Amino acid sequence: VQLQASGGGLVQARGYLRLSCAASRRPLRSYTMAWFRQAPGKEREFVACVTRSGGSTYLANSVKGRFTIFRDNDKNTVTLQMNNLKPEDTAVYYCAAGESLSGAYSEYAIWGQGTLVTVSS
Repeated sequence: VQLQASGGGLVQARGYLRLSCAASRRPLRSYTMAWFRQAPGKEREFVACVTRSGGSTYLANSVKGRFTIFRDNDKNTVTLQMNNLKPEDTAVYYCAAGESLSGAYSEYAIWGQGTLVTVSS
C-alpha cells in the first residue's frame, strides 16, 4: 500500500485543520492506522491511532479533547481532525499503516510522505 498525506498548512492558534491520508494499491481496512508528528529538532511522536474497523481510537494526552482520528474504509482514507490548534502542534505530520495497534512508530511499516502543519501564535 502507498500512503499520501495532505491537508497541512498555516493556521492561527485556536484554528483548525483536517489532515487526510489516502491509500492506493491495497485496501486500508487491512491495517491499523496512525498519525505521528515530528517537530524541528525533536523525535517523531505518536498522535493518534485507530483500529481496522474504526471502532476504537487512541490519542496522545497532548491532543486529547482537540484532535479526532477516524477512517472511511470504503473511501480508503484516514482523517485527523485537529481543532483548537496550538503553536506547539507545529510539526510535519505523517500517516502510517501497521499490523498492531500501538503508539510506537517502530510498529508501523508503511509511511506517507508527511504534511507540514504550522500554527502561528
